[in-house]
Amino acid sequence: MDTVTHFGPKGAVLSDKKEPAPEHKASFVQKEPLRGAFFWLGAFFVVYCARPEDWIPGLSYIPLAKLTGVFALVGLVMSIGRAKRHFRDVPLEGRLLLALVCLLVPASLLSPVWRGGAFMHSLDFAKVVIGWVLTFLVVTNLPRLQQIIFIQTASVAVVAIVSIAKGHSAPRLQGVLGGIYSNPNDLAFAIVLSLPFALMFLLQGQGLLRKLAWVLALLVMAGALVLTGSRAGFIQLVIAGSVCLWHFGVKGRRPMLLVTTFLVGAALLIGAGGKIKSRFMAISGDIDSGLDQAAYGSYEERRALLISSFEAMLHYPILGIGVNNFTTYSGRWKEVHNSYLQIGVEGGVFALTLYLLFFWCGFRSLKRLRKRRDLEPGMVLLVGALHSSLIGFVVGAMFAPEAYQFFPYFAVAYVSTLAQMVRERDAEVALDRPVVGRRRDLEIYAHYRRADSATFIR
Repeated sequence: MDTVTHFGPKGAVLSDKKEPAPEHKASFVQKEPLRGAFFWLGAFFVVYCARPEDWIPGLSYIPLAKLTGVFALVGLVMSIGRAKRHFRDVPLEGRLLLALVCLLVPASLLSPVWRGGAFMHSLDFAKVVIGWVLTFLVVTNLPRLQQIIFIQTASVAVVAIVSIAKGHSAPRLQGVLGGIYSNPNDLAFAIVLSLPFALMFLLQGQGLLRKLAWVLALLVMAGALVLTGSRAGFIQLVIAGSVCLWHFGVKGRRPMLLVTTFLVGAALLIGAGGKIKSRFMAISGDIDSGLDQAAYGSYEERRALLISSFEAMLHYPILGIGVNNFTTYSGRWKEVHNSYLQIGVEGGVFALTLYLLFFWCGFRSLKRLRKRRDLEPGMVLLVGALHSSLIGFVVGAMFAPEAYQFFPYFAVAYVSTLAQMVRERDAEVALDRPVVGRRRDLEIYAHYRRADSATFIR
C-alpha cells in the first residue's frame, strides 16, 4: 500500500490515505463496468445495421427492433449513477440532438398533413437519442468503441453480401431488403459511411486471415455500391474516398494503398460501372435504354420535388409538415432528395437549425482531435476514418433523403465519445503530476469544458 497526501489551498494537508499498490490499480481499471448495458447497446446496433429479420428465416415474426430498443432504454436507465460518466457530461451535440427530437415529436401532433403518421415516425426516430446517449455513457475506452464500430461495419458488409446474393438479377438492388436498405440510394449511403471504418480495420488488423477478411469486405461493399447505380452514392464515394486516402495513404505514408485503390476502383468501374455511367449520361438527355429513360425521369422528378419542398417551407416555416409527410404533401409519393431540405420542410427552420448545429459541433470536436499530436496509432486511424465518413455524409446529404438514418448520428457519437476519452486521459495525466502542475492542468481541463457551451452561446 502507498501513502498519498492530498493538499488543499495554500498547501494545507487535507488527508493521508492508503491507496492500493499499482498492480491493484491495474486490475481495477481493467474491470469493465455496465456489461449488460453494453451488450444491449451492441444488440441495438446489430438489429439496426444488419436487419437480420429481413434475410434470416423466422426472425421477421419477432419484433427485434422494438425489443432491443426497449432493452437499450432499460440499459440507459440502469446506467444512471453507475456509469463512469454522467448525463451532465453529455456534450453540446448530444443535447442538440435531444432538443431536435423534443421538437419533432410534439410538432408532429400539429402536422397539417397526417398527424398520426408523423407522430409514429418521429417516435421511431427518437430511438437514435437512446443509442447516442447510451454510447456516450457506456463506451468508456477505445476497445469498446472499436467493438461498436466493428458491429456497424461488419453488419453493412453482411448486408452488401446478402443484397448481391438476393438481388443480383435486379436492375439496381432495389427492394432486396427492407427498411433502411430497401432503396438503392439508401443502401449506397450506408455503404459509403461505413467503408472508411472497414479500411481502418484492414490497416490495423493483425494476421493474414483477418486482413483478407477485411479486403473481401471492402470489395463486396464497393461492388454492391456500384451495382446500386446510385449517382449520389458514387459522388459521395469519390469525396469520402479521397479524404480517406489522404489520411491513410498520404499522411499515413502508405503509397501502395493509393496504387491499389486506384487499380481496384478502375477494375470495378470497368466491370460493373455501366449502370452508373448510363445514369449520369441520362442527366444530359442522352438516353439509350429503358434504364436511362428512368434515370432521366428521376432527375426531372427530383427537380420538381426540390421546388415543391421550398414552397412547403415557405407555407409552414415554423413546425414544418411533420416527419415523413413530404411524400404525401408533394402528391408524387417521393421524398425530396436532400437531407437538409427534408428536415427543413418536415420539421421547420428551428429543426433545421438544430440539425446543422449538431453536425457542426461534431466537426468542431473532430477538428480538435485532428490537431492533437499525442494520440496513439489506433486513435489516429479512427480520427481519419471518422473525418472521411462525416465528409461523405455532408456531401451525400445534398443528394439523398437521409435525415432520419442513424448512421451519421452514430458517427458523431463516436467522435464525441473519443473526444471525451481524450479529455479524461488528460485529466488522469494531470492527477499524476506534482501538485503545482496538477492544479494548472485541471484548470485548463475545466476551461475547455466550459468553452464548449460558451462558444455556442456566443
